[in-house]
Amino acid sequence: MLQSETSTGGKADPAILRWLWLLFGTVFVMVLVGGITRLTGSGLSMVDWRPVLGVLPPIGEAAWNEVFDAYKSSPEYREVNSWMELADFKRIFFWEYLHRVLGRIVGLVAFVPWLYFRLRGRLEDWVSTRVVIAIVLGGAQGLLGWYMVQSGLVDRPEVSHLRLAAHLGLAFAIAMWLLWLLFDLHFARARFGRGSAPGLTVSLVALLALQIAYGAFMAGTHAGILFPSFPDMNGHYLPGALFPEGPLLSTLIHNPIAIHYVHRVLGFALLGLGAFAWWRLRARSNEVTWVCDQFLVVLFVQFVLGALAALYQAPLPLSLIHQSGAFATACSTLLLVHHAARLEPADRG
Repeated sequence: MLQSETSTGGKADPAILRWLWLLFGTVFVMVLVGGITRLTGSGLSMVDWRPVLGVLPPIGEAAWNEVFDAYKSSPEYREVNSWMELADFKRIFFWEYLHRVLGRIVGLVAFVPWLYFRLRGRLEDWVSTRVVIAIVLGGAQGLLGWYMVQSGLVDRPEVSHLRLAAHLGLAFAIAMWLLWLLFDLHFARARFGRGSAPGLTVSLVALLALQIAYGAFMAGTHAGILFPSFPDMNGHYLPGALFPEGPLLSTLIHNPIAIHYVHRVLGFALLGLGAFAWWRLRARSNEVTWVCDQFLVVLFVQFVLGALAALYQAPLPLSLIHQSGAFATACSTLLLVHHAARLEPADRG
């Protein structure tokens, strides 16, 4: 079913396709480990940023004690983890260290093959340009990650959930940028214009992006543990009983109860809009039938995972599966949009 073609109609280089799929896979692993880092409370265990030397872990007891002493000066240790011994610290240090090392590996997987293929003349200009943009965004992601960590090293022992959402959002954007490139190589290139994606799928992407941001808000404020009931929130359905008095915008962004409520409402809205998109697009062309069906299945599974996460107060394994489901939903949605973008206006009705 997959067609691997370049913009000129020739077969895409299999080596380039394997490289890009590997790059996309490493970004996914990076997102997954980032979720583990956040959910295990490991993100503030490394209190300094060493872009080059930071690839080496502490070696020997003296080095470990030095790193642990640096952590002891952080607000998180003083206010939250003062009970920790060195062995406890090593467990949280592992995930943050792995996350940072993976960031460097992703950079190498992107840059080294790109340079090789470019020098050999095997990359079309449009493919090369898109990969360069992904590399630049990856560098920005590293800077944004450190900016996020900095928010928990000054006064409060917690990472800003707004910076967390920006960090997660950029990670998803990089992954989807690469996936769109892969879809362009496997299928015909999608060009927005006369046959551009309908407003329905664009709205779907916007709603999904907002939902992913609120998912980061949920993780950043620990709002997922507040209401172990579904579909109600401890007997409530309407926001009046859940929203405290105060500025609405600040409440929607900062209040954990309101964040939990909005995340649920967006889940229902996304499922409804997704079902409508499935119904509208499925009959337009045989080419998008299987794309619509897989999209609806993935969306429904993610909705169920979200409900289970709420019912069981977001245990670590289920939270990680739910985050992976968000990534899968984004990929599935992008596939739907890519196919819809290539339909002629008559096919789209």
